[in-house]
Amino acid sequence: MQEYLPLASFLFLGAFMAGAAMLTAKLIAFESKPNRFKNETYECGVETFGDARIQFKVGYYIFALLFLVFDIEALFLFPCAAVFRKAIAGVSGLTTAIVMADLGLFIFILGSGLIYAWRKGVLKWG
Repeated sequence: MQEYLPLASFLFLGAFMAGAAMLTAKLIAFESKPNRFKNETYECGVETFGDARIQFKVGYYIFALLFLVFDIEALFLFPCAAVFRKAIAGVSGLTTAIVMADLGLFIFILGSGLIYAWRKGVLKWG
């Protein structure tokens, strides 16, 4: 039971610090009255239009989601490159042709998504 004492103390200290920060913020916060302008949707200084569930070309939301998708897919290229390097060196059990086919399929799917988004007009700012 003694080995769990540091863990319990860190959990207690973390919960105490988080609670103290929230309580302090609540006590010293400036309360403002809600009005019509504060309740409006704000999107990077651009007047909002449309509905994201109905229209595809909404603006920054779709563009931001596309950025996240392609960012994550680009992140997956690093392990693929490491496997490709091991396949060239002959260390892994995979052949170079199999790894090239996998990388080609991955980049084809990535490019297809980019072309689809481009044709839908998501990448236009205006």
